[in-house]
Amino acid sequence: MLTIASWHRTMRLTRLTSQAWLALVGFDIARLGGFARLHDGVRRYAVRACAPSAPPEVDEVIWAVEEACVWYVKRALCLQRSAVATRLLRRHGICAELVIGYRPLPFESHAWVEVDGRVVNDRQQYQKAFTVLERL
Repeated sequence: MLTIASWHRTMRLTRLTSQAWLALVGFDIARLGGFARLHDGVRRYAVRACAPSAPPEVDEVIWAVEEACVWYVKRALCLQRSAVATRLLRRHGICAELVIGYRPLPFESHAWVEVDGRVVNDRQQYQKAFTVLERL
């Protein structure tokens, strides 16, 4: 049986997933302007105050981004997923950082999201395995 609380949660997740899907589209459009434009867009997007209703939990936002990626028209890589998650978290009043890191040998780069110093959209081990290039 569907309770009022579960109905509200379902509607919140549906809304978050829609916002995430649209943000994936926005990322692809912004990418046409180059990495500098994307970088500046994430850096300047500040945390917004939440509306009086209950803000979503971090795990709900991350779930919505992952769900939107399943339904997206192409594969979203780590930078796109992390930029979208950072923007959505900030939009809902959660202080999130987009972290870009690299490993020199063999060369590899990766992006993830941290909230209060904790990786929220990937494995915690990335903090130790990669040297941080930038925190946005």
